[in-house]
Amino acid sequence: MGEGPERGRVKIADMGFARLFNAPLKPLADLDPVVVTFWYRAPELLLGARHYTKAIDIWAIGCIFAELLTSEPIFHCRQEDIKTSNPYHHDQLDRIFNVMGFPQEKDWEDIRKMPEHATLVKDFKRSNYQNCSLSKYMDRHKIKPDSKAFSLLQRLLLMDPNRRITSEQAMQDPYFSEDPLPTQDVFAGCPIPYPKREFLTDDDQDDKSDSKARQNQQQQQPNTQQNQVQANNHDHAANNAKRMRMSGQNQGNNTGGGGQ
Repeated sequence: MGEGPERGRVKIADMGFARLFNAPLKPLADLDPVVVTFWYRAPELLLGARHYTKAIDIWAIGCIFAELLTSEPIFHCRQEDIKTSNPYHHDQLDRIFNVMGFPQEKDWEDIRKMPEHATLVKDFKRSNYQNCSLSKYMDRHKIKPDSKAFSLLQRLLLMDPNRRITSEQAMQDPYFSEDPLPTQDVFAGCPIPYPKREFLTDDDQDDKSDSKARQNQQQQQPNTQQNQVQANNHDHAANNAKRMRMSGQNQGNNTGGGGQ
């Protein structure tokens, strides 16, 4: 967005799920029990939190930041996000624990208060995730634990929503003041410019839709004609066979009559 080598400008759109979280009239879960795109859903949401804050957005930002650093979704879950009113999802939690390790109560004091805590204890064994940690995962992607990028990521992806940093604190992180600056345009000076996106008006979209419809119709016409020809050939062959049978019967009748 913007002009020049240093832009660093982000425009936010699609505020459909924006909610007032400070002293709402009713728990947010009553309005939207399942929110946030699957792979970016915070653990408190997956454990059925009745009231959530903007900390869920910080978790999602952490997921995107990790994806920028590693070129892959950090909490990619193969299981489909089946539309349901129950926010608890075993496979997505398993993926988070395989990266982050199983949450300890000393790191997330309110985890026992989560509505799905009993289900969590029943479905998971802490011992299965003893060797899992964010530092090990990121180290496999060449992001060292002593780097500023990892330090920021770790603060964004804290399990306890009350301990997660705020957006203001994130912007003050040393990561944003070291070279190369994140606001620098990495494509500046490249011989091949980034291609411009085609802007389509509503009329252009209608024209494209009409053109595609005509193409489909033209493709269907030869098939219809071919099917009609095949049907005619089949009817013609059937009529010929019928005439031959009738002719044979008549000849048989005539021969029998002459014998008598």
